[in-house]
Amino acid sequence: MTTRYAHILKPLHLGYTTIKNRVVMGSMHTGLEDRFYNYPKLAAYFEERAKGGVGLIITGGISPNRQGWLLPAGGTMNTLGDVVPHRLVTHAVHKHGAKILMQILHAGRYGYQPFVVSSSPIKSPISPFKPRQLSEKQILQTIDDYARTANLAKNAGYDGVEVMGSEGYLINQFLSRHVNQRQDRWGGDIQNRMRFAVEIVKAIRAKVGEKFIISFRLSFLDLVHDGNTMDEVIVVAQALEKVGVTLLNTGIGWHEARIPTIVTSVPRAAFVDYTAEVKKHVKLPVIASNRINMPDTAEEILASGQADMVQMARPLLADPYWVSKTATNRVDEINTCIACNQACLDHTFKNQRATCLVNPRAAYETELVYIKTKRPKRIAVVGAGVAGMSAATVAAERGHKVTLFEANNEVGGQFNLAKVVPGKEEFHETIRYFKKQIQQTAVDLRLNTKVNREQLEREGFDEVIVATGVIPRALKIEGSQAPQVLSYAEVLRGAPVGLRVAVIGAGGIGFDVSEYLLKPEHQPQPQSIVDWKREWGVDQNANYVSEGGMQPAEVETPIREIYLMQRKTTPLGAGLGKTSGWVHRAQLKKHAVKMLRGVQYKAVTDEGIWINMNGQDQLLRVDTIVVCAGQESVVEIMPKQDEKTLAKYHIIGGAKLAAELDAKRAIRDGAELAAKL
Repeated sequence: MTTRYAHILKPLHLGYTTIKNRVVMGSMHTGLEDRFYNYPKLAAYFEERAKGGVGLIITGGISPNRQGWLLPAGGTMNTLGDVVPHRLVTHAVHKHGAKILMQILHAGRYGYQPFVVSSSPIKSPISPFKPRQLSEKQILQTIDDYARTANLAKNAGYDGVEVMGSEGYLINQFLSRHVNQRQDRWGGDIQNRMRFAVEIVKAIRAKVGEKFIISFRLSFLDLVHDGNTMDEVIVVAQALEKVGVTLLNTGIGWHEARIPTIVTSVPRAAFVDYTAEVKKHVKLPVIASNRINMPDTAEEILASGQADMVQMARPLLADPYWVSKTATNRVDEINTCIACNQACLDHTFKNQRATCLVNPRAAYETELVYIKTKRPKRIAVVGAGVAGMSAATVAAERGHKVTLFEANNEVGGQFNLAKVVPGKEEFHETIRYFKKQIQQTAVDLRLNTKVNREQLEREGFDEVIVATGVIPRALKIEGSQAPQVLSYAEVLRGAPVGLRVAVIGAGGIGFDVSEYLLKPEHQPQPQSIVDWKREWGVDQNANYVSEGGMQPAEVETPIREIYLMQRKTTPLGAGLGKTSGWVHRAQLKKHAVKMLRGVQYKAVTDEGIWINMNGQDQLLRVDTIVVCAGQESVVEIMPKQDEKTLAKYHIIGGAKLAAELDAKRAIRDGAELAAKL
């Protein structure tokens, strides 16, 4: 065991029970919680994390009643019949010495179902249904429902419950003036607004007794209009401690907030100052959260006394063995969460099963299984982008002898372009992880080696995996060969760009390139927490008095004038990720990027580019045109359909489908194919 991370690995004694270390796997809805027949899969998912050494696990949100469903027929704990499948989960976790809490989440006005209720009848911007205002009788019934649910969780073997009181869900809707406009004893000043939360905890504690963990996730920073001040947060925290809360967990921002809190551009541990401020005023253990993904960050938070525990949800999706790798000083082997949200939160909000872009086994532990092969094969993988590296390392892990060919002098493929985009520095970590996996699984890596089919046949491989990726699609109009016309790849590799730029194509790459061009190339990355907060309008003062912790944003003047254009007439960025796309759109808007749609590209001249919009030709006087108009698959190595060798050739990733640069699909393609060979 390493002593480098002594604070992470130190047990936390709660009097009647002990948590074996300071790492909390935070709540994350996978979709498996909502159907009893998926609980064997859910149990396997949590067991993998418990086996990996995490001290405390918190489940996805389980509703205390029908009105609290996040989705129609969502997961509830209302009857003894609900207890049975949950026992599979608690048993699986307890086998490995971890503790587990069931999170009780009432969605309130955030529910995507017609029974939604709230403190006041104010519609949420993220749900199509306007809520009904809870009456006094209904409030008291809801408090009883929480207590009953907690008691059933105890019967199911949970070590405690977490009461979800942040992120804008029902309890938060009572706590904040942002939604709570009541004039009765449940609204008004903070003493009244917090009554609902306090009474819920009192009712739960009375029902379950003293030797049962109650964690409360409290919004320490609302980031919405009419949100609470830090003084009000502290009043609530102290009241919750008084009525029997065991652990106080950090919540940051409402889901409707227009300030990002968890996307990859948010600096690591950006909000820990607010946790530290609350911790000064309570005696119970406080948990830090949000964008904590590597051991050095976690250790610093704990060692400095800013928090007593660190919560990570997505990082433990990415690597269930995060804790055991930390404990044995194998940090370079951690599959780091890059905070992309593409397979976890984006899936959740589309009612799909959550998983992980960098770890396709997450929530698929019983389905995507890497079984040691009894018949090792010689396998060639052509292309060391993320699809190829995924396929190569999984195949080698299973016992195959794998040779990985890469035409360039480094692995990573398109991730080497993504990692230089401001806010995407975490992509470096994925390349680092795969490099280590290639080394550990004894993959024969051959860089600077462009192979053809004849060479592969001569070496006598049993299987060939084609992961040759994509190349940028060229612009095909008059003048498109001019030197001022660059591909996105050339730009992201450092080609000089003028001060007036037209970006053609407004998919994910077009947005990335536009953000890249907003900042000076020499600007140190990643952005500091201070600069990031200033740019987004987050109050720098941990003991903030501004409503919701917000201040006017200070946006730097962009160094370039940028036009971002697309042929389609739909709004720009419509195809970006559900939980992160709005951040990219906001960044470009506040930096005065001109977004044009329904554009026809006519010709490039020395003066700029001629376009047609609304039936009228016009000249955009720009110095550089950057083409982000899609990609083309590189497939020349694949045999034709009628060739005898076709059966042993397999195509994955961008080579298979170049529609978008889809790393989620590429990594899963590689893993699923390698698991079958």
